[in-house]
Amino acid sequence: MDIDIMIGDKSLTISLENAHRFDLAKLMENVINFGTNAGADITGLRIEKLIPRMIKGVAGCEGGCPSDAKGFAREGFGNFNLSYVEGGILKAEQLLDNGEQLQIKVFPEFD
Repeated sequence: MDIDIMIGDKSLTISLENAHRFDLAKLMENVINFGTNAGADITGLRIEKLIPRMIKGVAGCEGGCPSDAKGFAREGFGNFNLSYVEGGILKAEQLLDNGEQLQIKVFPEFD
């Protein structure tokens, strides 16, 4: 499973070996450091709750996306604009205080 994070024109891709077992603290450290290096403070956006929820919504989409991904996109999360993209991809977007767009995409693992 891949997670793509973009802030403006800067991007970070994180690959998870196992969507059901991953080190959330390490993942969040990478994401927060990326935000800082991109000149954006993303610590108050609750992405430590958003990303695991997106992962859960996408995990298993290889055989047809579970209703959880589409339901999560409909239900929303804070100030993020969530959308389900065909192929089992979840996308979250939010405009940051510095005027740049934060975009997070979680892709299912296809073998």
